[in-house]
Amino acid sequence: MSGFSVNWLDLREPADRRARNAELIEQAKNWLRNVSPCESGSILVDLGAGTGSTLRTFEDSQSGSQHWRLVDQDAELLEEARRRHGSSHSMETFKQDLTLVSELPLKGARLVTASALFDLVSAPFVNALVTTLQERPLKNPIGLYAALNYDGTTEWTPSHPLDNTVLAAFNRDQQRDKGLGPALGPNATNYLERRFTQASFEVISAPSPWTLDGSDNALVAELIKGIAAAVADDPALDTKALQAWNEFRLNHADTGSCVVGHRDTLALPVPLNP
Repeated sequence: MSGFSVNWLDLREPADRRARNAELIEQAKNWLRNVSPCESGSILVDLGAGTGSTLRTFEDSQSGSQHWRLVDQDAELLEEARRRHGSSHSMETFKQDLTLVSELPLKGARLVTASALFDLVSAPFVNALVTTLQERPLKNPIGLYAALNYDGTTEWTPSHPLDNTVLAAFNRDQQRDKGLGPALGPNATNYLERRFTQASFEVISAPSPWTLDGSDNALVAELIKGIAAAVADDPALDTKALQAWNEFRLNHADTGSCVVGHRDTLALPVPLNP
């Protein structure tokens, strides 16, 4: 999987936290309360954990004690997670290839979580994960909370004539192999919904868009640069035109606005209120 820096993850986390769908988080917490007696606590396995953003999202949970297994392919990010939370949380870190679904540390787990991951993974990865979770006995079920998956939409203010062309090119790039097979990109949520529904999970999805303005100018600037770099080799874009778009967008990073579409998904093997 393409690496992400600690600085980038820190820069995007406030926008992620605002964007996460609050109702789905509460439903995930309810799931943990229902399936894990408080005295024994809950085991959560966070895929593509980075520095622990999902752990921080759940740390105010009232669903009893929690033990986290943070799984990532980047040792530096996991080391940062240990530095931040190793002395204050019950947690383990696992550096391993996420594509090896059969080797994920799922024993005893009650919830698999991920943030901004499933738009980077392939359909075979999702298929393997669905099969693995589906095969769990009902007395030891595992749910999935998959947040902040890009949905293919981005709206800028003020607009620029090249916005739609750049967006189409970016969405094509989002389906390249990011190290986990050909990425689902904007199709991630639809694919998750379909596969988990077919596996008889109860599936709920809800919007979780980034809503950015001048107060997020540092994040917006990095987003613009990242988009421009991702589409630089797309044959549909003229180099000079793309440069003009990039300069226009950066010039409005302090005064414009941007909405980047994401969706959160919760997939549970039994009803939310059994």
